[in-house]
Order: sequence, then structure tokens, then C-alpha cells
Amino acid sequence: MFRRKSLDTLTQHAPGHRLVRSLTWVHLVALGIGAIVGTGIFTLVGVGAERAGPAVLLSFMVAGLVCVCAALAYAEMATMMPAAGGAYTYSYVALGEIVAWVVGWCLILEYSLIVSTVAVGWSGYMVGFLTGMGINLPLAISAGPDAGGVINLPAVLITFLVAGLLIRGTKESATFNAVLVLIKLSALALFVFIAIRHFDVTNIEPFMPYGFFKSVGEDGVERGVMAAAAIVFFAYAGFDAVATAAEEAKNPDRDLAIGIVGSLLGCTTIYIIVSLAALGAMSYLALGNSAEPLALILRNIGQEKMAVVIAGAAVIALPTVLLAFLYGQSRIFFVMARDGLLPKQLASVNPKTGTPVAITLMTTVLVASLAGVARLDEIAALANAGTLMAFVAVGASLLVMRKREPNRVRRFRAPLVWVVGLGAMGGCLYLFFSLPTKTLMWFFIWSAIGLVVYALYGRKKSLLQQQ
Repeated sequence: MFRRKSLDTLTQHAPGHRLVRSLTWVHLVALGIGAIVGTGIFTLVGVGAERAGPAVLLSFMVAGLVCVCAALAYAEMATMMPAAGGAYTYSYVALGEIVAWVVGWCLILEYSLIVSTVAVGWSGYMVGFLTGMGINLPLAISAGPDAGGVINLPAVLITFLVAGLLIRGTKESATFNAVLVLIKLSALALFVFIAIRHFDVTNIEPFMPYGFFKSVGEDGVERGVMAAAAIVFFAYAGFDAVATAAEEAKNPDRDLAIGIVGSLLGCTTIYIIVSLAALGAMSYLALGNSAEPLALILRNIGQEKMAVVIAGAAVIALPTVLLAFLYGQSRIFFVMARDGLLPKQLASVNPKTGTPVAITLMTTVLVASLAGVARLDEIAALANAGTLMAFVAVGASLLVMRKREPNRVRRFRAPLVWVVGLGAMGGCLYLFFSLPTKTLMWFFIWSAIGLVVYALYGRKKSLLQQQ
């Protein structure tokens, strides 16, 4: 169970199972920003503020600091192992097959739920945008059962639309993604410009109404800066999607580090500025768990037309997050199938488009089904659990490989390696146990199911087992 992949043969694959190198550093940075700046800032500001009040600003800072450590670890591992799979691949080489399987299983959870969460968030903005235009969609087809509807049809449709773009070609979809990223950043800049002029210091008082550490309120909701940090951590997930593109980068030695670290630092700054403008313009008590908090704020300060513009920009731009994570999810499935841990038939690459069509379609059906009926807050928290465990594994892989392969060429070397490695592991573990108790329960159930699947199928079918 602890057999490991060889670092020297990591990029050697049979014909028909190789991905095409077509992405530049520009594509990778856009992929990272497209993935990171999305649901977290467009839809989770309200969720975080409801749990931490104005101190959600600290929650974003804490989560961002942990992510910096994880990003530096990712950057070194990605340039050292320029193969698809991200944390799953690093764990397979450094920690062994059983750990890699658990990490891959966690990534399946992470990416599937993030795509579903973003699709639900996009649907909220789409419905708000259409309402602003005088078009009212029936509740039955615009919300899941928990919100009083039957199926969230807009969330399902946007998932299939993005999947079609990915199937068409990696470079084409990455270029289109870069254009949408520019639209998204422009919309956020417009929001800050308008909201900051309505900044009222009384809206951020008291600054930390629920304390710093996690505690359970009278209503049963777990609140506090760290409780919110565990939720808004979801907003930083995305730079790991860049690592899954390693096998399709033209110059992975240089471009992967730029894409991972550059996109995270830029997005952390954006988050703090936008959150400050939002919380200063409207009381966190009124913000609540709105599905479209930025548009809600603009309507509250009398900017109805700008609310429609922001909602429209979110409708156009949020699919960049869908694209990045659906891309990453399909690549995780693809690599696990190529390694024999999942059916190998799923690891085929279309010769015309250079994309894994079968696995992309399977992934799309899975996440679209979930998006049609899921609640935003619950699936965001569960997605964080998978992300945090993957980041712990990457931090551990970084330290193991520094000891095992000290002389191996590393195009990017993480500074203060023990601080970075232990910071990523310790910070992510703390945030993991700050998640809601119900979320942790479901995560452990998911992990147990994964171990059963590995025992019954993956362990025997593994490519390493056949060699």
C-alpha cells in the first residue's frame, strides 16, 4: 500500500494517454486568478460575515497566510514534478500509494463540490440579474429543494456549457478564460470604487462580535474568526488547479511557479480590499447569507443600475471558476485512471482535441447533479475539508522530498522550507478542525468510503501492482 511512483519515470506515458503542452504562463496566471477570485468574493462574503462579523477581514488574512505556505510548497513540488495530478501525484511519489489515493479521493471531493458551489452561486446572480431585467424565473426551476424549489436548472446548464468548452480544447478554453478574468477584475474594481464612497465606520463596530476562536451560538451556528476562516478558506482554493496543469504547460520549470504564487498573492490583496469596501458600506447583520452580497450592497446604497451591472459581470465571469475547477477535476480523475486506480478506459485522450473527453463528461454529470439540489454553505464547507487535507499532504511531501532527494534539481525552491512545510500542515490542520462538526462527520464518512473502494478495486488494479 505504500509503494511509490518513480520520480524518474513520472512523465513517461503510453501513446493515447499523453496530454498536449499548450499553455503559457499567461494562461496559468489567468487560470489561477480565474479559479481563486470567484465564489469566495462574489458569494461567500455574506456567509463569512454572518459567522465572524466585520472581523471576517481577519478570517481572510488568516486563511491567506496559511495558503501562502501551501502555495510555496505547491510551487516547488510542481516544478520538480511537472506532471498532471497536483497533490495526488506529489503524494504518490513522496508518501506512497495509499496516501495518494486518500489525497486523490479528497481532491475529487474538493473539486466536485467547488464546481457545484460555484454553479449554485452563479445561479443566484443569474436569477438576480434576470429579475433586475424584469424576468422572473419560477422558483421550481431556479432553486434546489432546500430553498423551496425542485431543481436549480441554471446551475446545471452552466456546468454543461463550461464542460463543452473544455472538451473543445485546453488552449482555446484557457484563452477564453483569460478574457473573462479581465471582465471579472474590472467589475470588482467598479464595486470598490462605488462602495468605498459609502463607507460608514459604524458598520464595522463591534469589529469582533463573536470572538476569535470557534464557539457555538444560541442558534447552534458555530461562529468566530477561526470558524469563518475555515469557511472563507474556500475562497483561496484555486492555485492548486494550476498545479494540475503541469503536464500541459509549455515551460513548466518557470511558468508553474509564476502561475501558483503570483495568482495567490494578487488575489489575497483583492480579497481584503473588496471585503473592506463591502463591510463598510453595509452592516454585516443585514448582509447575512445572501447569495449575491455585492449586488445586495449596491442596491442598499441606492445603486440599482450598478447592482445589475455587477450581477451581470458575475454572470459572465464566475464561469472562469467553473472552468478552472472542472478542468482540474477532470485531470485528477484522468491521472488516477491512468495509474489504474480507476478504470483505465477513462484515461483516453481525444486525438483531435487533445483532451480527455470521457472523463470530462463523467465529471460534468456528477457535479451538475449535485449543483441541482445542493445548499451553498454546506457544500462550501465540505469542499474545504478536502482542500485542507490535500494541502497537508503537499506540505508533508515537500519536507519528505527535501530529505529523500536533497540533490534533485528544483527550478523553484521554497524559502525557509521547514517553516513553509510545517506552516502549511499545521495551519491547514487547525482550519480543518475549525470546520463545522457536521462537515467533519461527512468528510470522514467520505474518506471511509474511499478506503473501501481502494481495498476492493484500486489496490489490485494499480499500474504499479501490474509491473
